[in-house]
Amino acid sequence: MYDFTYHRPATIADAAAAFKACAEAQFLSGGQTLLPIMKQRLAKPANLIDLAGIAALRGASVDGQTVVIGATTPHADVAGAAEVRSTIPALAALAECIGDPQVRNRGTIAGSIANSDPSADYPAALLGLGATVRTDRREIAADDFFTGLFETALEEGEIITAVSFPVPKKAGYAKFPNPASRYAIVGVMAVETAAGVRIAVTGARPCVFRATSFEAALGASLSSAAALPAFPADGLNQDIHASAEYRAHLVGVMTKRAIAAAT
Repeated sequence: MYDFTYHRPATIADAAAAFKACAEAQFLSGGQTLLPIMKQRLAKPANLIDLAGIAALRGASVDGQTVVIGATTPHADVAGAAEVRSTIPALAALAECIGDPQVRNRGTIAGSIANSDPSADYPAALLGLGATVRTDRREIAADDFFTGLFETALEEGEIITAVSFPVPKKAGYAKFPNPASRYAIVGVMAVETAAGVRIAVTGARPCVFRATSFEAALGASLSSAAALPAFPADGLNQDIHASAEYRAHLVGVMTKRAIAAAT
């Protein structure tokens, strides 16, 4: 690991000011991705700004028909929060299946979505539930947030402060995990909202996406998955864990399981 200067601001304003004042700065949330790549000397920020000390960024709450998760809330806290389990149980279930206990107690929702890993679980939750990412500058709809492999709509120095999830009619999550890392080889969030069905898929392409062909087949309800069309393998990821064709098969299987979980 290269040398760096460590900063631990107490407020969002202090964090933004530190980023602006420092050269080659990077924010640290849970550190489950950034610290390992720093140890491998694949990243070398000169200044590391730790957001963990900002109390306003942590916690879960319900505001009417919206669940709000603070940016630095660990996965374990989301999985165990009564506010989440009673309103969007699928979100709690998703958080509960991320990594292992050590990862769930350190990793955070903001760290996960800001990294936009193609196999991360939370991007499927945001896209499927139609969430909104709140930052210190603006609000970004999940449909506009994830832009590519390890890429998001975040601007330089922009800080995620919270993610708000509208409470759906029904929702379910299912994934086929890598047995070692627990990352999703394919994961699917199936959601029924007042506006119709949303099916979000992670692990299958370089970036999370909506399975629009499945949404069209299902229409307004998650009541049946029998008529789902075959999912094409074109453009899907392939690696030592799964071919594109196998991932295409898993998209269908995990969608049916997610619908079963929702209903």
